[in-house]
This record gives sequence, structure tokens and C-alpha cells, in this order.
Amino acid sequence: MLAVIKSYGLEGIDGYPIDIEVDVQGGVPGFDIVGLAGTSVKEARNRVRSAIKNSSYDFMPRKVTVNLAPADTEKEGSAFDLPIAVGFLAATEQIPSEGLTDYIIIGELSLDGGIRRVNGILPLLISALQRGYKRFIVPYDNAKEASYIVGAKVFAMKTLCDVCSFLSGIMDAKPVEYSKYESSPAADKYGIDMADIKGQSAAKRALEIAVAGGHNILLCGPPGAGKTMLAKCVPTIMPDMTFGEAIETTKIHSVAGRTDGERGMITSRPFRAPHHTASLFSLIGGGAHSKPGEVSLAHNGVLFLDEMPEYNKKTLETLRQPLEDGTVTVTRVTRTVEYPASFMLVASMNPCPCGHDGSRFKECTCSPIAKMKYKARISGPLLDRIDIYVDVDGVDYSELRVSAPAETSADIKKRVEAAREIQRERFKGKGFYTNSRMTNAQIKKYCALDAASEKLLETAFTRFKLSARGLTRIIKTARTIADLRGAIDIQANDIAEAIQYRVRGVES
Repeated sequence: MLAVIKSYGLEGIDGYPIDIEVDVQGGVPGFDIVGLAGTSVKEARNRVRSAIKNSSYDFMPRKVTVNLAPADTEKEGSAFDLPIAVGFLAATEQIPSEGLTDYIIIGELSLDGGIRRVNGILPLLISALQRGYKRFIVPYDNAKEASYIVGAKVFAMKTLCDVCSFLSGIMDAKPVEYSKYESSPAADKYGIDMADIKGQSAAKRALEIAVAGGHNILLCGPPGAGKTMLAKCVPTIMPDMTFGEAIETTKIHSVAGRTDGERGMITSRPFRAPHHTASLFSLIGGGAHSKPGEVSLAHNGVLFLDEMPEYNKKTLETLRQPLEDGTVTVTRVTRTVEYPASFMLVASMNPCPCGHDGSRFKECTCSPIAKMKYKARISGPLLDRIDIYVDVDGVDYSELRVSAPAETSADIKKRVEAAREIQRERFKGKGFYTNSRMTNAQIKKYCALDAASEKLLETAFTRFKLSARGLTRIIKTARTIADLRGAIDIQANDIAEAIQYRVRGVES
């Protein structure tokens, strides 16, 4: 007898429908899974067999053929265990087959018949809902993640017996209750505040501008100056995530298996800080199953590269495309997957190998050649994609011991949120919401310059031999500075400040 169960598979952060056809016939006993099934899918036959027997159902010796359609798409993962088991029980008439196709069934089985959580529940259910499916059976441990989806009836089950009893009408089950989204303050998560940083007013101002417009920033200074601490404060002054941003971010983390089963949703902006020994695949994504990398896990948040010159140069160069496009395309022999990667890059570095070049507190001991080789570890094209360069020197004793209250992250965050609100209105319906993502046409529309600003920009372009990209990034930064003032028009002072942040990188 033949039974068909509806399920879903993952392609990047999007799901696609899979028909699981289970055919049970007489003949030589066997259990075959076809339809471009990967190793983890083929291993399902052992898990399914034990789960059915240990759930007090009969797994009689028959010729069992399971087809995963469409057969020309590679299937990976353990999420097909539960639908295969349900299909077998329906094909052998141990449970009724009527109405089974009304449900999308997803779940991994343990040998005792329990249902384990699977990765990617949120994108799977969203994709299925967009295709008109309304009812879902998922693992109990994925219930919280699934509870944020409006319009879906999600039944979270703990065991194969529960699923069969529910589908047979023996057991009644209530759908998972809808959870209202609430963002969580980043300050609570990271335990650090701008008020904790003594001095460094110029660096704080630069970070405020960078966050307000989503601009990339490079902090350069000697060891112990506070670069890492400043970078870790960035999430505390970023605006709270909207529900749409939280869904986008959670989909990526769900695919990577990094969601919290208790909360189910990523509610604060990611802050990813990979070690400088990180491989190319771990940073960009890929591997055997084309998983998202750090640039995608940092989507809608921050990617922090501490001591940037210490990273492998080839690995750093792979950042150029996501920094420009906001997406990353992972291409392997068997598949091509595109992941979102719209993040704010925050990087830090020493000015030289000893770290004290230009410092007012300690003399540099490096030779000119050593300095040149050190700075050459970061290529010109990559540096050209950074909007703001800021020097972070050490602070003196009086600055460290000052007792006067400093401006808190909450104070700065208010100004950032006001500037972001202006940008959200400006770019409504455009698919992005920060000045850093403006196209040339939008720069022309929203960044009109007066004669004084044009003259200042022309002088900087000629004197510092800026690239066309560098010029547009100055204008974008100036637009953000004007937004922080609440001004409609960009003024010459805004251009001058933006140039100041840009030419430091050109001169270094």
C-alpha cells in the first residue's frame, strides 16, 4: 500500500515542499530511501525502524521503498524521520491515512520513539505558510520558535505515539499559543555601557555616526587604548530590532542550529566576533551542507574583527562582496545558496607591529619597512569599503580617574534611534533602511549639496586622490551626520566632518 506525507526541506534560508511517498509491498524484505537522499537521510531507516518498534507498533518484514520528491533535489538532515515513520504506519494501515496531507510533518526520531528538535523550523514553516499550508506537526522543543508565526496552527509533539494518537483522533491536542515579540535590550546582554569608557570622546562620536547610518568603521590605536571595549559597546547603542528584522535574523540562526529553545527568537542584535584564526568557510559560509557563516550570523547586527591585520588575507578579501551587496552567495558543486549578510563591520588594529606608532605615551620601535608590511596585510580595496577611520590613543591618569558621570549608551541610543527613524521614512519600501545602503540615484535625490560643500568635496577628492567609492561614502556619512542633527540639508560642516573620518585611512 502507498501513503503520501507532506514535509519540507531547506535550501539556504528558504523551504521547498517535499512529498514523502512510502510504498510497502510483499517480497524480499528491505528498506530503501531514494530521491537524492544524503547520508543523514538514509540513516533514517534505522532510526525509524527502532522508533516504531519501541512505540509498540508493528514493523513487519516487508519491502519498503521511500521516495523523496522532487527526486532531482539533494536532501539533507534528519527532519524527515517523523514523516517517514508516519507514512510507514499509514501504508501498513496501523493509523488512518485520511487527512494526512493536510499537515506538514517535520521531526527527527530518537530510537525510543521520542521526537527531537530540528534546525530551520522557522524558515520551513514560513515558506510552507506562504504556499498555503496552515497545519504543522513539529517537535515539542521547536514549539517556542514556531509560536511567533501568525496564521499557522502548529501542533508540537513529544513522541511518535502522540503524533499517531493525534492523527487517529484518539488524542486531542491544542495548537501552540502565539507569542508576542518583544525585543531585549542589548545592554542587558553584553553588560557594558559607554559610560564605562573613560575619555575617547572622538571615538564615541565616530561610533555614534557609524551606528546611526550603518557605516563600517575601523578603530586604530595602541594596545590598551580601549578599542575592543568601544567595539563591544556598539550593540548597546544600536536601535532595538523590529519584528521583521528579528524574523530575518532568526531564520539564519535557526538554519545554523543556534536558536535558543527557551526563547525561540533572536531578540537582540547579533554581535559576532570570530577569532583571527577563523577559516574562510567559517567566516563566509559553506562546507558540506552550505551552512551560513559569521557574515550571515551577523546580519542586522555587528561583525567585529579584532586585530584585523592578524586575519588571513585571503579570508579578509572574501568580505568585499558582502560589504558591497549585503548578501553572500555560497557556491558548491551540488548547490548554490544565497544568504543575507547586511551587517555593520567594526574592525580594530594597531598602527604598527609594536602598536605605538603615533602614540603620545610611548615611542614606536618599528622600522619603516615593518610598518609598511604590517599595514599591507589589509588590501586597499577592502579599506576602501570602510566609511569611517578613527584614531584611538591611550588616555592619561586624570581621564581614567575622573568621577564626573559620562554619557550613557541609553543617551546615545536615543539620538541614533531618531536618526534611524528619519532613514526608515526616507527609504520606506526600498528594502533597506540605512544611509550606508543608498544607491547613486538615491544619493543624487537625498544628498543635494550647496556650493560650499561641493567645493570642499572637490578639494578633498583632488588632494587625497580619493576613489569614486570613497567620494560617495563621504557623502553618505555626511547625510548621517545631518540626520543626527535632524537637518534636511547637508551643510559644509557635515561634509568636513565626514572627510576627516575618511582621509585618516587614506593618509595611514
